[in-house]
Amino acid sequence: MGRTYFVEEAVGQYLSDLSTKLKPFVTGLLIGQCSPQRDYVIRAVRTPPKEEQKEENIPSKLASIDEEWITTHASQVSRMLPGGLVVIGVFIIATPELSKDSQNALRKLIFSVEKSLTKRRLWKPAEEEVSDRAALQICSATKKVVCRTYDVQDPRSSAKPADWKYQSALSASWLALDCTVNVNIHIPLLATSPNHDLEKNTKNGLNRWSKQIEDSVFLINGQIKDDDTELLEGQKKLRGNTQSSTQFSDVKVLIQLSQGSSHRSTATVQVCSGSINLKGAVKCRAYIHNNKPKVKEAIQALKRDIINTLSDRCEILFEDLIINEGPHKKNFEREYHVLPQRLFVPVAGSSVMLSDYKFGDEADAEIQERFVEMLDQSVQAEDIHIAEEINT
Repeated sequence: MGRTYFVEEAVGQYLSDLSTKLKPFVTGLLIGQCSPQRDYVIRAVRTPPKEEQKEENIPSKLASIDEEWITTHASQVSRMLPGGLVVIGVFIIATPELSKDSQNALRKLIFSVEKSLTKRRLWKPAEEEVSDRAALQICSATKKVVCRTYDVQDPRSSAKPADWKYQSALSASWLALDCTVNVNIHIPLLATSPNHDLEKNTKNGLNRWSKQIEDSVFLINGQIKDDDTELLEGQKKLRGNTQSSTQFSDVKVLIQLSQGSSHRSTATVQVCSGSINLKGAVKCRAYIHNNKPKVKEAIQALKRDIINTLSDRCEILFEDLIINEGPHKKNFEREYHVLPQRLFVPVAGSSVMLSDYKFGDEADAEIQERFVEMLDQSVQAEDIHIAEEINT
């Protein structure tokens, strides 16, 4: 039995529009959520054209697919996804002449996208986690849809057939978990660390902190719930309402200060030449499907959002510093940098919101431009919800 993908109807319309506009082929990403029973696809996003391709200079052979461009796009898009949403696959819409090569191209893309996303993550997938990713092939002439999956944990994995089923208002009443995490991370810079590699040291410090988040206790609406109970157990369900409506759960994160007496504590003395401090309150959010989700699925999605949102911001800050100050800045006096703030933007017909980050001096127009380029979505300035105070 292959996997079944339940797909938002708007995705079908989007893919159909792309197939009439772009010839001879177009690639893109599928965004959604994996769960043990079934998978959900709530968005499809075409690969943005490169500057030089905007002039009718579109390559005509699948061999000319720019793998690096597509994986970079996937990395950028994954930063804009709240907890629970992932790049769940890739698609190609191609003319009949190119169809026979499409599957090989999709297979290569799925593995390179996954490799690029895994490299950035500070968390490890759970053992029982779904590792199948979708490869969707659509013929632009006949509109025939073929969906297959590959197991990204197995480099020798072969294609398995999968069902692709459209459904209306698929994510109109998904559940949201919200929490604010107070961050105060102290990262020592060792005197032996070459050239003050701030980015590497920050990543190491975040790695240690992410393990604390993994071991934290999560209270959902003030209660500790058993992993295998249903998230909505004991709560009234919203009935008969297909308008986009969100049921929010308020979550508190209790980070354990010290290990139990069974762990031996060992102290290390190291010579340091400075330190990095990350301080502030970060707003975290995860969405979960409404088909009897388990508590452990919801908590896992929220844990990943907490870890991702901090590491993504640090990455964005370092990229910004390199662009504005150059990679060879050697002045390591006391400095304060403000990490970008988190914002959320609604998706039409869905209770799920997408996310992004803005620096204080960034205008709304820049954010709107980024949503069009990365997610092919136009956003009204009044729909941009800033979720946080400024953090350093």
